Order: sequence, then C-alpha cells, then structure tokens
Amino acid sequence: MNPPRHFALIPAAGVGARMGGACPKQYMPLAGKPMLLHTLDTFAASPLIEHTFVVVSPEDGYITEILASARHLETRVSVLFNGGATRHRSVLNGLHAIRESLDDDDWVLVHDAARPGLTGELIERLVCALRDDAVGGLLALPVVDTLKRADGAGRAAQTVARESLWAAQTPQMFRYALLRGALEQAAAVTDEASAVEALGLLPRLVEGSPRNFKVTLPHDVGLAELHLKGNT
Repeated sequence: MNPPRHFALIPAAGVGARMGGACPKQYMPLAGKPMLLHTLDTFAASPLIEHTFVVVSPEDGYITEILASARHLETRVSVLFNGGATRHRSVLNGLHAIRESLDDDDWVLVHDAARPGLTGELIERLVCALRDDAVGGLLALPVVDTLKRADGAGRAAQTVARESLWAAQTPQMFRYALLRGALEQAAAVTDEASAVEALGLLPRLVEGSPRNFKVTLPHDVGLAELHLKGNT
C-alpha cells in the first residue's frame, strides 16, 4: 500500500462582512499581496503537501486573476468553484469534488483563508504529531486569559475556569473518509473538529502559534502585517 498523502483544502467562499471592505477579506491586500495568496504560497512551499485545493463561490470574480499573476502556483493549486453559504457546506462540497483524487486514508488539512500567518514549521508540527494518530487533530492554543461569562446587560456574571480550555486554530487535519463522513452526518458546525467530535471521537490538540490568528476585524490587519513582515 502507498503511504497516505497530505492535501490542503481552503474554504474561501466567504464575503468577510465584518471587515467592511470593498472585496471579500481573503482578497484584500496584506503585506504586499492578497491575503489568500500568503496561505497558498505557504502550502505550495511545503514538501509535505501533495496539492492544495481552494474552494470559492461560483460567482467569484477575483481568484482567476490572482492565480494568473502567480504562475509558480500553477501546478500546486486547483480552484473549485463550488463554495457554499457556510464553511461547513464549502468544505463538504470541496471534499465531494476531489473524491477521485484522494484515497480514503489520505489526510486533508482544512485551513482558514483568513489565517495568513501559517508557516511551514506549523504544517510540519501538525503532520508529524498526527502521522500515526487514529483520529486526527488540529492546531490550537491553550487559553491563558481569565474568561468571563456575561449576563444580558453586558456585565460579568461568572468567571469561567480556563484549565483544559484551548482556542481552536487551523489547519484541522483528518483522513479523507472520516472527515467527509463526519461532515455529512453533522448539523451546522463552525469547524471540522466539531463534526468529528460528534461521532464520539477525540481529535488531538497540537499547540499552534499566536501568529496563526484569524483576521476578522479591521484592527487585525496591522498585526497580521507585522507578523508577515517579520517584525514580531
């Protein structure tokens, strides 16, 4: 039998409403190039990744032009124009579209397009940690802040114990057949690990990095650029 391969799948069909920009946030300029291109370059440069698939909406008017200017990605990245209204649907649509390219035991690394701070070292850390894992897992960070639960009036009603709490990141890495089956059975979920957990399985937590945060609000842009320019 051939050893399992590793593929990246990037759902990028969102509109980035909270950023309030003129284009979807995955295409906004960041440290000299579109945000999504940072992520694609990182996966393309990793010798551990067989190929990268990016899932965009059928009406996407940006990705073709961006990839036309990035010829070095021509053989490393494929675009799937079948994104859905949610991350859950986009990932599942993408998995269905690549069925003929993957074996059931191949690994799929699902990564947020809006986490441009991913590095090759983080990919390697995740792949090495999960190489022989029966379930799979995800990058995450232990919660270090004191957590408060608010009441309906925006007041601190309770302090939540932070022990054993982790903040999920991506990539989230699972074998193709397991991930597809989990997402097909799950109700709406916000990450792949939730769908796998719903099967009664326990994904492994692999420590990530603060630089691998999700760009969500306008003030996140400056911090992301500092990381990408090597100033933090």
